[in-house]
Amino acid sequence: MPCTTILVGKKASADGVAMVARNEDYFTAFNPKRFVVIKPEDQPVHYQSVHNKLKLELPKDPQRYTSLLEADIKKDGYWGEVGINTANVSMSATETSTTNSRVLGVDPLNPKGIGEEDFVTIVLPYIHTAREGVQRLGQLLEKYGTYESNGVAFGDANEVWYMETIGGHHWAAKKVPDDSYVAAPNWFSITDFDFNSDDTMASADLEQMIEDNHLNLDRDGYNLRHIFGSHNDSDYGYNIPRQWYIQHLFNPHDDLRPDDPEMPFAKKPEHLLTVEDVKYALSSHYQHTPYDTYEGTPEKKHQFRPIGIQRNQEVHVLQVRPNVDPAEAGIIWLAYGPNPYNGLAPFYTNVLDTPAPYRDSSKKFDINNMYWLTHTIATMGDDHNWRYNASLEALGRNTLAQGRHIVATTDAQFADAKDEKAQQQLLMDANEKTAKAAHDLALKCLGEMVQKGSLQMKLNY
Repeated sequence: MPCTTILVGKKASADGVAMVARNEDYFTAFNPKRFVVIKPEDQPVHYQSVHNKLKLELPKDPQRYTSLLEADIKKDGYWGEVGINTANVSMSATETSTTNSRVLGVDPLNPKGIGEEDFVTIVLPYIHTAREGVQRLGQLLEKYGTYESNGVAFGDANEVWYMETIGGHHWAAKKVPDDSYVAAPNWFSITDFDFNSDDTMASADLEQMIEDNHLNLDRDGYNLRHIFGSHNDSDYGYNIPRQWYIQHLFNPHDDLRPDDPEMPFAKKPEHLLTVEDVKYALSSHYQHTPYDTYEGTPEKKHQFRPIGIQRNQEVHVLQVRPNVDPAEAGIIWLAYGPNPYNGLAPFYTNVLDTPAPYRDSSKKFDINNMYWLTHTIATMGDDHNWRYNASLEALGRNTLAQGRHIVATTDAQFADAKDEKAQQQLLMDANEKTAKAAHDLALKCLGEMVQKGSLQMKLNY
């Protein structure tokens, strides 16, 4: 999927909690997603993909985990995309990436291999740390191959890793520095790479493959973006500007250019980052620049692909909090639809069920689903973005604020829960409150837009 990823190390975060965040984008405007809990008894053992009918046997001891599935998994496949398991390991998959002909000539893609449809389902239930996630997916890539180029993020309470597939059967991964962030926009992102570092992992034969096939064009060291990435004209309109704008937001005083293909993999932000910062970046359309899709100059406003776009299906920010009881540590901040028109809400992940407005998305329009409610707001707001700006900003601000308040209140009550059952019920009750608050705020925003917009109708006299 054509997505955008932001990863934040724990020492670059205002609350000391690392973040794994991504927009899930699609090829068209509509692809409803369902936020669900997959229990061990519901996890497949004999797995078969829909895309290419790949079959593989999965371990018989899965953990419970959250996932964001397709509306119809029997027809379309799982496409789990994101989740947190009971070991408090997070996973976001995938950031569709690019490569080059020299790499594919050495290690061609495998049409019968694994891919984005499968990754979360066949990896997340079986791992206990972020490093284990890299290792398991690496083993599966080496065994089955893959039919596409992808980036995948793993996180736990201590660290975040970014992993990129290489050709059909190879891979490399790098730990996000604790004091830095990563912005990955649909192209190969890892730059400087030390094969002997504890903060990197790779296919056992990757370094030898590079040497044997003369893939390294640099005189010194290994820059994996140079070696394995694309170098296309289209990158300058589709990918590079997104990385530039995120780095511009988080490092506003640096001299950065939207056409610079040498921006670093990881960068220290000027200020500590919040969930709000990440959400703004993942909703952005080059605000306060000539490239703004809505307010930019006529010759530049459509020059670059924006981050917040009509093809956003959902945005998530995953946190595993190290400073609370592990039973309440996992949180997914979630919103559906085009990001400039939604509000991000936090949900605990150590639960047995999820709220209906986020769980029951269907392929048919239903205003009770957050997915379709957000698309209604977006469709109405797009033609007159500035007219509705106050209501839209209030939606985003108040959804985050109410979610933060519910989490803080629930955290304060957690120690009083008598047992695991009581704890999970407390978390599920909190999730229901959050979902209701988010849905009510979205309806309020829509109502304000209708009232304001109707006064500007052309059908007037």
